[in-house]
This record gives sequence, structure tokens and C-alpha cells, in this order.
Amino acid sequence: MTKTQSLALKIATVLWVIWGLVHAFAGIMVLTSDASSGFAAIADAIDAESLTADYNAAVGGILNQHGWNLLWFGVATIIGGFLIWRGNMTAIWVTGMVGGLADLGYLLFVDFPGYVNFFPGTLMTFISGSAIVLSFWVWLSNRNA
Repeated sequence: MTKTQSLALKIATVLWVIWGLVHAFAGIMVLTSDASSGFAAIADAIDAESLTADYNAAVGGILNQHGWNLLWFGVATIIGGFLIWRGNMTAIWVTGMVGGLADLGYLLFVDFPGYVNFFPGTLMTFISGSAIVLSFWVWLSNRNA
């Protein structure tokens, strides 16, 4: 592995750790909030008052499942990031799939419809995309070598 490739993996690691920390924190926020506050925390471009309601407990349960997913996505990408730092080629795939597919759903169903502000949500999509591009460039380079 060249020094440039090693640097690319280190940068990808930093990006994945940032992405992971933000998502783990968001998961904890959702899990510790009531449904109205959880929705307002996620859909930050929407007036919080318009999201206030007396939701059925099932809605809170579904939102808590989303919070759990945010938490484990975050933890998994943090661990994957450290494995990528060490040059683990399998971690490039696993971390890219976990973080990338999580962000794809976010992009399609939350970001494109305009429910969120650029920071932190959309920025996190750019961060995960950059981590994917950097690490897969190294993976492809090593695969062809």
C-alpha cells in the first residue's frame, strides 16, 4: 500500500468516526425523547410546533426503533473506521454498506423532501460519501495490484 493510499484510509477513518459519533448521538437523543421531540430533532427544517401531537405509543415505539438503528449504525461505523485505519479491506465493504445504505435511506426519504437542514444531516451524507469514495479507491487499487 502506498503512502497516499494509507493517508486516504486514515482520512476515511476520521470521516467515518465523525459520521458514527453524530449518528450514535442522534440515536441516543431519539431514544431518550418523547415522540414529538424525537421527530423535531430529526426533521429540524420543520417547525417543531407542527410536529407536536399526542402520538399513539406505537408511533413512539417505531421512532425508538429508528433511534436504535441510528445508534448501532454509528457504533458499527466507528468500529469499521478503526479497522479501515489498519488497512482491513473487508471493513471497507462492511462500513460502506452500513453507513452508505443508512444514508441512502436518509437522502431519499428525509433529505430530498426537505425535512432537514444542511447541517448536520446533509453534511453527514457528504461525509459518508467521501469516506466511501476514498476507501473504495484504495480497495480497487489493491484489488488490481
